[in-house]
Amino acid sequence: MSTAAKDWNRYVVEAEDVARGAGFQALRDRILELAEAGPDDTVVDVGAGTGLLTLALASKVGQVWAIDIAPPMCDYLRAKAISAGLDNVELAVSSATSLPLVDESADVVVSNYCFHHVPDDEKGRVLSEAMRVLRPGGRLVFGDMMFRVSITDTRDRRVIAAKVRAMIRKGPAGIARLARNLGRFLSRRWETPARATWWEDALHRAGFVDVSVEVFDHEGGVAHARKP
Repeated sequence: MSTAAKDWNRYVVEAEDVARGAGFQALRDRILELAEAGPDDTVVDVGAGTGLLTLALASKVGQVWAIDIAPPMCDYLRAKAISAGLDNVELAVSSATSLPLVDESADVVVSNYCFHHVPDDEKGRVLSEAMRVLRPGGRLVFGDMMFRVSITDTRDRRVIAAKVRAMIRKGPAGIARLARNLGRFLSRRWETPARATWWEDALHRAGFVDVSVEVFDHEGGVAHARKP
């Protein structure tokens, strides 16, 4: 997974601010609802960040493995887990394409806004890794951006237009951010989100069953599926 474009030490603060927002709190709650994790379950949080899912799960399940590619994220989450008195959170620095767990060791795999950082040609491996670590009957639930920078798809156009309007409304700071994002896109350093239909097909190809993908009015969506 390419991370060269991000300074993760600086990004920790931004990620925590975003995670505390109402939109991400609602997305967290939907992921937890679909995950149906219980007290005997081992859960893997892929791209755990500052702990949006991990901390909410830790009080409900037997164990949470929090995986993130960025050491600063893991350090921040470790401190939060200690301050909350949680002793069932294990952290590991690794990528979504290489989970440091043995086969069939988890009951649930969750993720939130991680997979759009994974290049298109590696997204299939993300699903294969989730399949590998899940026990039979285990569940995969993830939220992510679900659109492409494209003018050929109606939803793509609507999402992009809404994001542009939101940035412009923020004045000079928003316009500057819009320009930076445009520069990153043109230089191929922007994230690579995938459409909901792509994820649905990819989950089936990876061998999952009971596949369902729901999209929201904004850029995001949630996918959930089960290992046979």
